[in-house]
Amino acid sequence: MTAKTTFSEELWKVSRKMRTLFDARVRAEGLTLPRARTLMFLGKKDCMTQTELADALEIEGPTLVPLLDGLEKQGLIERQPVDGDRRAKQIALTPTGQEQAAHVNGLVRDFRCDILKDVSDADLKAAIRVFHAMSRNIEAAS
Repeated sequence: MTAKTTFSEELWKVSRKMRTLFDARVRAEGLTLPRARTLMFLGKKDCMTQTELADALEIEGPTLVPLLDGLEKQGLIERQPVDGDRRAKQIALTPTGQEQAAHVNGLVRDFRCDILKDVSDADLKAAIRVFHAMSRNIEAAS
């Protein structure tokens, strides 16, 4: 097996394992992975439009709507009108949503510490360079 083959197979495997482990952790907290990811992104910005949020989550708008409906029913977000665009809505965290987003960010910090505990900064920087190169190649191939 070549290094490129091994690398790509390991990357797929690690990605799936990370997603599975993080999903299990947020489920233990009463969340789903999509809701946790949404709260993470909203916690980083004051407001995002539905389009911006869908792009950040890498999902289609129609997939986002029921997710937002659920978060709104839980009192975690509110949809606000956008000045100058009657169709657009800004998504903002409620105070309860901000608390939940902070909690999710704590879970993320713990998760990162657990999965990266024996990885050196030099190795992380090398991996980041590789991922950036891969992203450029993917964009060029698209």
